[in-house]
Amino acid sequence: MEIAEAKMLSPLTLAFLGDAVFELHVREKLAEAGSMPVSKLHKKAVSVVCAKAQAKAVEQLDGLLTEEELRIFKRGRNTHSHVPKNADPGEYRFATGLETLFGFLHITGNFQRETELFETIWNSSDH
Repeated sequence: MEIAEAKMLSPLTLAFLGDAVFELHVREKLAEAGSMPVSKLHKKAVSVVCAKAQAKAVEQLDGLLTEEELRIFKRGRNTHSHVPKNADPGEYRFATGLETLFGFLHITGNFQRETELFETIWNSSDH
């Protein structure tokens, strides 16, 4: 999809895609680490893709995003959505911003940048 077309999508549509993209990266990393019980894989994946962890992951990208990427992130972060009652609203918004960014990068075919940002997050977190 062209960048101009992707910018016309709602932030929540991009976040919908970005949620799956981010989780796929996490699952690939966990699978590469070797076989383990599926229940353990699931618990590890959830601990990385939850709003709290994703909000913390945003900190790892501080100063690394281009102006356009930062605008996309902020569109997602600032969009109004229903926050689950068990989630911190601030963390949930930051997680939505991150997912919006990953969705945008993926739908525009910028897979190299998507992977680069994910690797930065993965390499600087506990998992």
